Amino acid sequence: EMIVGPTKTLFMDEISTGLDSSTTYQIVKCLQQIVHLTEGTIFMSLLQPAPETFDLFDDIILLSEGQIVYQGPRDHVLEFFESCGFRCPERKGTADFLQE
Repeated sequence: EMIVGPTKTLFMDEISTGLDSSTTYQIVKCLQQIVHLTEGTIFMSLLQPAPETFDLFDDIILLSEGQIVYQGPRDHVLEFFESCGFRCPERKGTADFLQE
């Protein structure tokens, strides 16, 4: 894929398909740094991100059957679901919990 010209928003769909978790982490970390430097936005879909990759995101949008069930800061997602009666088990990663 290629970016031509200045852009403030990128849309990326399942960029980790076929990659190991370390490579995915490195790519997302690089993209995060670019976004923070340029004040841009990336909408990225990932299937089963590793915990360290999930922790790189500032905000998340969680969809279920095409409907938004959460949109906001990654740091507040567990608090939101706890207020709805869903608690993440201690030994489960946040991303895994949200996929259920």
